[in-house]
Amino acid sequence: MLKAVILDANAVARNLLTSVLNNGGHEVVGDANLAPASLARVIRLKPQIVCIDIGETNEEGLAIIDQLRRDLPKALLFLVSAKIDATILQAAQQRGVHGFIVKPFNSVAVLTSIRNTILRIAKQQRAAAQPPADTQDSAALDNSSAPDAV
Repeated sequence: MLKAVILDANAVARNLLTSVLNNGGHEVVGDANLAPASLARVIRLKPQIVCIDIGETNEEGLAIIDQLRRDLPKALLFLVSAKIDATILQAAQQRGVHGFIVKPFNSVAVLTSIRNTILRIAKQQRAAAQPPADTQDSAALDNSSAPDAV
């Protein structure tokens, strides 16, 4: 179970996403609007997942993502929006957003997105932690695992 916070100006959307995450086995430890005081409170909770709807994708909204990246470097950031296009995707990914949640919420899609993101990051971390194999050793391993010709 991962600790999550939800940042969205719309209280109804926060409540709906809270239900989806709680029913999916996550613990929503806080939710708030995007006011600076709310952000500071949420950052102190040290969540592992942050679901944020920045509203219009402008410099102010993107600056909030930058602040969350700085203050919660290990948290998984999910951008929540009713309209996600290629420009928004690119800007968000460049700022360290890990995944996307589309409104209106589909509980299966939300939980699958979070699960797949966690698995992808875990796989990347495992690959980065493994020392590079000697090319000759890996070639020998590749040949030893090949089926024998008959």
